[in-house]
Amino acid sequence: MRRAVVSEKAPKAVGPYSSAVWEGDLLFLSGQTPIDPATQRLVEGDIGVQTGRAFDNLEAVLQDAGLSLDHVVKCNVYLTTMKDFAAMNDVYRTRFTPPYPARTTVAVAELPLGARVEIEMVARKA
Repeated sequence: MRRAVVSEKAPKAVGPYSSAVWEGDLLFLSGQTPIDPATQRLVEGDIGVQTGRAFDNLEAVLQDAGLSLDHVVKCNVYLTTMKDFAAMNDVYRTRFTPPYPARTTVAVAELPLGARVEIEMVARKA
């Protein structure tokens, strides 16, 4: 049975999905785009600003599940252009401490609402 995590501090889902779902000790977090939860609108700014907001949203979900970024074991990052890779990476490295989680980063044609980045995670309860 799926056990969903609903965060009041993160943006509301823009479709029929949960912000996160527990399976045993693993928490699967849906991708977060840089939506401001207060306005439900995409934040304005460069890829650094958008990456930071996506992380803020993911951290809100993790906190409501009783976890933190230290529990993250895998990230998938989706960018609309690999030209944003270095700037995204600059923000990314400030959110984790070594050893860093496993990660995949790919470029995609488009993201919801015109976002430039989306990040999803898998975390494990210690």
